[in-house]
Amino acid sequence: MPKTAICAGSFDPPTDGHINIVERGLKVFDRIIVAVAVNTSKKPIFDAEERIGMMRKIFANHDKVEVDAFEGLLVDYARAKGVHTILRGLRNMGDYEYESQMALANKTLDPDVEILYMMTEGKYAHLSSSIIKEIITFGGSGCGMIHPVVEEALRKKLRNRE
Repeated sequence: MPKTAICAGSFDPPTDGHINIVERGLKVFDRIIVAVAVNTSKKPIFDAEERIGMMRKIFANHDKVEVDAFEGLLVDYARAKGVHTILRGLRNMGDYEYESQMALANKTLDPDVEILYMMTEGKYAHLSSSIIKEIITFGGSGCGMIHPVVEEALRKKLRNRE
């Protein structure tokens, strides 16, 4: 049976750091499901279909990556998919503190789930979706931070907000 992991997030917008975690995850897992959170406590700039569409374009040439959406608890989604491993990226200690709380809650909800962390490569450690949005809002380049598909969609979305 192939080893599958779920890499979940809001991906609003997806960054090169997110892409890097998935691509590196494929060295460990046979298949990765990129699960885009539909209803989050965040106010996304892109709706779920837009985020899913971007991720599908980004991973179009990766036959071992499935892009899907989920609502509700990640452990319930994982259980429904028959997957027991969640892959998460960590940039810094702030991410670690948040992720450790989530991991403990998820283990309480489903003791069979395992959460594996992968440290973000240094060149992506400064990236966050909010920083990317600010850079693009003020006319900066997303080169080396976001995929061109994401930059184009983000510029269009921000231009339409004005």
